Amino acid sequence: MAPARRGDSDDAVVLRRRQTFEDGTRMDRAATDRGNGGFVDHGEVARFDALAATWWDEAGPMRVLHRFNPVRLAYLRDFLCRHHGRDPRAPFPLHGLTICDVGCGGGVLSEPLARLGATVTGLDPAEQNIAVARSHAEAAGVPVTYRGETIEAVVAAGESFDAVLIMEVVEHVSDMPAFVRTACAAVKPGGMLFAATLNRTMRSFALAIVGAEYVLGWLPRGTHKWEKFVTPDELGRAIQAGGLSVTDTVGVVYNPLTDGWRTGRDKAVNYMVAAERRN
Repeated sequence: MAPARRGDSDDAVVLRRRQTFEDGTRMDRAATDRGNGGFVDHGEVARFDALAATWWDEAGPMRVLHRFNPVRLAYLRDFLCRHHGRDPRAPFPLHGLTICDVGCGGGVLSEPLARLGATVTGLDPAEQNIAVARSHAEAAGVPVTYRGETIEAVVAAGESFDAVLIMEVVEHVSDMPAFVRTACAAVKPGGMLFAATLNRTMRSFALAIVGAEYVLGWLPRGTHKWEKFVTPDELGRAIQAGGLSVTDTVGVVYNPLTDGWRTGRDKAVNYMVAAERRN
């Protein structure tokens, strides 16, 4: 990883880190040109493209995501406010912060972040997802920029953000470590990366796949592949290879009595991670 040099501007630091990976090799620009698939798993894209029309149906296939959304939003808001010395209870606590929501889907997380004042860019390689997200944001009057691009293309173009989100996406890409390193390259100096995913444990197989997809029918069958789930250690190593430091790892658990989710110490199934670039 290219170290910061005395006298470097923030742009210079971002540029060198964008061009150099942990193993010392250069990014292949031909593989990250705008419109290139990069780390996209095209089977996964097709699956979510087919579900695009259901993103905002809170009783449909995305019901679990809608129930999960409040805990994600609160975690992001509170962490970013703490990081930037802001009051999370203010009307627009994220005003002026740039956020890139990678794998934004229909915009279920992008929109509420924009309502909190953030300048949000949502990325998704599934064209129908982007169409649904744009239409919903326009109808709601929420300013979000949606782009049918990959994070690789964004990094190759030299863009960076105060926060990059890879929420419920790392278990769907073709090369998790390389994808995470690339997402880290889009984080500004002093910025943050947030991830949410599923741990690869027997409990996650029993609950997130057998239970959620086959018994309860919360998710369409085939939504997840257990072998692509990511342990906290694996995710942490990928983040560290991208030049960031993990500052928090928290579990997210379902409460059947309230039909809601909350954060906790149990990371055996769902968990979230916060990381920051300290220079």
